[in-house]
Amino acid sequence: MTANNNHPELIAQLTEGISNLTSSEEWQHYLDFQSRFHRYSFGNVLLIAAQCHEASRVAGFNAWRKLNRFVRKGEKAIWILAPMIYKNADAGDGEDDRVIRGFKFVPVFDLAQTDGEELPSICNRLDGDDPAGHYAQLLTVAQSIGFSVEDHEFAGSTNGDCSHAEHRIRVETTNSPAQRVKTLAHELAHALLHETFDNRALAELEAESTAYVVCQALGIDSSDYSFGYVATWAGDGDQAIAGIKASGERIQKSAATILRAFEPAASEEAA
Repeated sequence: MTANNNHPELIAQLTEGISNLTSSEEWQHYLDFQSRFHRYSFGNVLLIAAQCHEASRVAGFNAWRKLNRFVRKGEKAIWILAPMIYKNADAGDGEDDRVIRGFKFVPVFDLAQTDGEELPSICNRLDGDDPAGHYAQLLTVAQSIGFSVEDHEFAGSTNGDCSHAEHRIRVETTNSPAQRVKTLAHELAHALLHETFDNRALAELEAESTAYVVCQALGIDSSDYSFGYVATWAGDGDQAIAGIKASGERIQKSAATILRAFEPAASEEAA
C-alpha cells in the first residue's frame, strides 16, 4: 500500500455502488418507509437532543403501533411541540381552511425505547473479525492527532461519536471487530475534517466516504453499510455522487492521512 495513492478507483466504486443502490427496489422500499415519519422542526430537534441526545428516530405511541412496534412499559417520553390546528370558518374559496392557534407539548419515543418488528434499513452493520489488527493501528492514528479512543455502549443505533471539545472518540463496544474498524475510520475522518462545519449531511458524507476508502484499502468491504449511509445523508443518488465529487479531494486526503499508519515505514517507526 502506498500512502500517496489517493485511491481514485475506490471513489469510483463508491459512487457506482450508491448509484446502483438508489435505483433499486430496496431503496424505494426504504424511502416509502421513511415517508411515514414526521419531519421535525429545528426547535423540536433541539428539544429531542436536550432530552435524549442519542435518539435516532422518534415517533408517537400510536405511530409506533402502526409500524408494529410497541413502546416498552416504563419508558420516559420525549416531549416536543405540536401545532394546535383548527378549522378556519372565515376562510374564503380557495383558501386554506386550517389555522394554527398555538402549540402544545406531545410525547414521542425513540426507536431504542420500543420493541417489535425490525425496521427496513439500507445500512447493514458489518460482520467479521479483524485478524490483521487494523483497529489497533487506527488507535495510533487517533493518538497521533491528539484524540483518545474509548469503548462505549450506546443506546439505540449509534455506532460511535467524536468530540473535538474533549479530543475523544467513542466506539460501540458490542459491534463486530470489522464494524468497529469502519466506525473508528469514520470518527477519525470527523476528527481530521470537522472541528467546525455548517452542514451536518455533508460532514457525514465526507466521514463515511473516507471510511469506505480506508476499509476497502485495508481489505474490508464496507459496501453494505457505507453506500446506504452516504445516500441517506445526501438525499438521493445524484446528490450523493455530486457531494462526493465536490468533496473528493478532502475525502482522499483524510483517507491518505489515516492509511499512512499502515505503511511499512510507519510500522517500523512505531515498533
